[in-house]
Amino acid sequence: MSSYVKPVEVRWADLDPNFHLRHSVYYDYGAYCRIAFLEAHGLTAASMAQFHFGPILFREECVFKKEIRLGDEVTIDLHLTKAREDQSRWSIRHHIYKKGDILAAVITVDGAWIDTQLRKLAAPPEQILHVFNNMPRAEDFEWIK
Repeated sequence: MSSYVKPVEVRWADLDPNFHLRHSVYYDYGAYCRIAFLEAHGLTAASMAQFHFGPILFREECVFKKEIRLGDEVTIDLHLTKAREDQSRWSIRHHIYKKGDILAAVITVDGAWIDTQLRKLAAPPEQILHVFNNMPRAEDFEWIK
């Protein structure tokens, strides 16, 4: 898969006192896009509970480029930028665009999978591995050790 893009709607509740998008909403958009990708590929909250695995984040960073205001058309994409071959650790980058092609923000997250029964980091089962292997990869994607 070469790309995955989700439209998002700016809501009144997403705004700060300056009438532009609150900083924390950018992170919410990233989480929304990641979970929507997983669900679109069959990895739902119910299936993660069944496998006793879930994603966790170690780091989340946003670089803000342009303000987003109420009424702006907004999309967010995702690309895998780094991963271990067993997909136990990974990094994802999101680009948030407004009005189609104006880069408003770049979000980068570093994460892993946790076995929710053992409460330990672990390589995911095949069903999860398959979904991550089909995630769009960034042009600068790299395998990590």
